[in-house]
Amino acid sequence: MALPNRGGFRPGGGGFNRGRFAPRREAEHRINHHIRVPQVRLVGDNVTIGVYSTQEAMKMAQDQGLDLVEISPQADPPVCKIIDYNKFLYDKKKKEKEMKAKAKTTEMKEIRFTPNTDDHDFDFKSKHAENFLKEGNKVKAYVQFKGRAIQFKDRGELLLLKFADRLKDFGQLESMPKLEGKRMLAIFTPKTGKKPKAEKPQQA
Repeated sequence: MALPNRGGFRPGGGGFNRGRFAPRREAEHRINHHIRVPQVRLVGDNVTIGVYSTQEAMKMAQDQGLDLVEISPQADPPVCKIIDYNKFLYDKKKKEKEMKAKAKTTEMKEIRFTPNTDDHDFDFKSKHAENFLKEGNKVKAYVQFKGRAIQFKDRGELLLLKFADRLKDFGQLESMPKLEGKRMLAIFTPKTGKKPKAEKPQQA
């Protein structure tokens, strides 16, 4: 009469370890008895690096309560590690989730000037723009003209070019300042080369 399996090696899926990490239905790597080559090269901190017969390598994994995992199938012989495969997948997924959570959404920050912006206000807003660019955000700077102030559009262009010179170590102009309605505007991109995933206008 066949005895029930009470633990130990389970062919093909999270084999030797019955930890709290649930086995995956579809393995991302060949593991344990799914490795059907005669010999493998073992690497890792918990083994003596070298070429072993696949059966010997599986026995070593079993002795450690771990899995034999093929990590480089194209090598000759294939390269394997002895690890807890389910924990490996769990940690990998957790790390990917953390990286995704840390991924910063790039924003379009706005800096507003007037044709009569004084030096103090210019310096204050320049420092804000520098920080925005260092964080990997784009900056939209514009000079707002009201009423007859539109006749000073040349002053607005000079102000934005001065602003571009101030930010040259942190960002660069996408194009020369241009007039849109009653605004003279210019857009700056960070020198880090980060590409925005989304843009959310935010005025300084």
